[in-house]
Amino acid sequence: MTTPFPFTAVVGQDDLRLALLLNAVSPAVGGVLVRGEKGTAKSTAVRALSALLPAVAVVPGCRFSCDPASPDPGCPDGPHEAGTGTERPARMVELPVGASEDRLVGALDIERALAEGVKAFEPGLLADAHRGILYVDEVNLLHDHLVDLLLDAAAMGASYVEREGVSVRHAAKFLLVGTMNPEEGELRPQLLDRFGLTVEVAASREPDQRVEVVRRRLAYDDDPDVFAARWAQEEAAVRQRIVAARELLPQVRLGDGALRQIAATCAAFEVDGMRADIVMARTATALAAWAGRTDVLAEDVRQAALLALPHRRRRNPFDAPGLDEDKLDETLEQFSGESPDDDPDPDGPGGGGGQPAPDSGPQGDGAGDARPEAGEGGQPQASGAQEQSAVRAAEPFRTKVLSVPGIGEGAAGRRSRARTEHGRTTGARRPRGALTKLHLAATVQAAAPHQRARGRSGPGLVVRRDDLRQAAREGREGNLVLFVVDASGSMAARQRMSAVKGAVLSLLLDAYQRRDKVGLVTFRGAGADVALPPTSSVDAAAARLESLPTGGRTPLAAGLLKAHEVLRVERLRDPARRALVVVVTDGRATGGPEPVALAGRAARLFAAEQVASVVVDCESGPVRLGLAGQLAGELGGTAVTLDELRADSIAGLVKGMQSGRAA
Repeated sequence: MTTPFPFTAVVGQDDLRLALLLNAVSPAVGGVLVRGEKGTAKSTAVRALSALLPAVAVVPGCRFSCDPASPDPGCPDGPHEAGTGTERPARMVELPVGASEDRLVGALDIERALAEGVKAFEPGLLADAHRGILYVDEVNLLHDHLVDLLLDAAAMGASYVEREGVSVRHAAKFLLVGTMNPEEGELRPQLLDRFGLTVEVAASREPDQRVEVVRRRLAYDDDPDVFAARWAQEEAAVRQRIVAARELLPQVRLGDGALRQIAATCAAFEVDGMRADIVMARTATALAAWAGRTDVLAEDVRQAALLALPHRRRRNPFDAPGLDEDKLDETLEQFSGESPDDDPDPDGPGGGGGQPAPDSGPQGDGAGDARPEAGEGGQPQASGAQEQSAVRAAEPFRTKVLSVPGIGEGAAGRRSRARTEHGRTTGARRPRGALTKLHLAATVQAAAPHQRARGRSGPGLVVRRDDLRQAAREGREGNLVLFVVDASGSMAARQRMSAVKGAVLSLLLDAYQRRDKVGLVTFRGAGADVALPPTSSVDAAAARLESLPTGGRTPLAAGLLKAHEVLRVERLRDPARRALVVVVTDGRATGGPEPVALAGRAARLFAAEQVASVVVDCESGPVRLGLAGQLAGELGGTAVTLDELRADSIAGLVKGMQSGRAA
């Protein structure tokens, strides 16, 4: 087994270590969500934590890690009698992004359940993680129904597995830790709220600290055992401190003054519900215990707010996580006189809010780059086609449902009709691979004609594997909405581009809620660019769209060919995800030989592949050439004039075009 990187050897941010340690002291805090750029040692710190957790006593032979002092009365391997058990190290169980529901919660042997009435249950990862750590890397990429199951188990402390009336329950209490890179998509607000604490991590910009990161990593890679031995004393000290804090935790007093500060802080930041108040109270109590105190101070409340509230105050995905610390200090100061418990004493025992040693934190680096755009051939543009600065998007709005016609089989989402594992039952079929959703009536119907031939003599139904039928279900899928936006000089009217940007932002918000991917291709000047590769990250999308400049010639064919290439690559990555292409242009094509004919040939590629498409005609003025309508005909889609386009109705127009296409 590979020696893990020592927890105390991680360089940098203290907040990540503190949040993990507080959950080790008090799992009731509710877990940690670690957000940050790639290469910041999120996973390294989480994996290192498991080595610090105290050993757990378990009932010998119990697959569900029952505590011998108080065994679970409903344990599937029970009943167990209270007594002494054996000790084993605390486990850290990793949940892969591509895990199935059965792998997470466990699986019942349906064949034995129907034929013998036996609850033959194979435990899943939730059972393995009981009384340990359950770690989900890239939790934002996990399927929604798995996240729901995971968070329900974490909230209830138990997992329930039900298949056609046969149910199994077992205890599942664990420290839930998720990591994610926001560039790859966000979690829904209701899921964010289920994590007790959140921490934002970023690579240090201090050269000396980065040097130390590299030095320690190289030393660990050369000889993990020797490197771990160098940090054994520090690891043992933290382990002992966790044990001491756990023992002290029941004695910590949360006074009325501290409770008032917690309630006032949550009210001041307008967080929804009461979960934030409860998490803050538990976090402040754990902070006091970690610092070796039995009283909760104002500094504990402040630190608890910084860990528990940033992800709960976001009203929409465009809001950056974080807190106004000046406002936080004003609120705490206003209620500081409510009780002597709340008078901070930085020189008292355990002062400092229980911060870990400064020689700890995650490592990594990140960098960004921007590519300047030049005019066609590097030459200055004519005065009418000069590049103009980016305009601000109009205010986002709630969109109507946009859907792709027909029935798909894409990733689970909330937009278009699809055959999925979750949804309403529409029929039955033979299972392909493992049976996951039994269609009981169809299974009984398949087995019934063979009962005499199989020698049935008792009341039980003789069921063979060939009789089993999988439920065919219809639900909703997520789609790829790819915008192809003309950003040339002919489209540079500020009000026009502002409305277009506002519409795209609105659909991004809708896509975030419906679990879609959204992409943005722009064309102007000498060619086309993928301004936004297909993504679910509305933060990245908003930033790219806001900075989009306009001006230059109109290489329409280049924009369509770039969009076609994006769809080709995306089909290789995710062949089941269907796409809708929305082209926003006045239909003009300039630059290069035969630009109009070339644009027509590019458009016919989409028609040949039957890609759903809509052209938003942005041509204006008393004399109109109708070029956008011709483009829509080449695409096999429908055109909508700019006069019909309003900032609050673009999604409805797209839906209407798709409804007409389906008819």
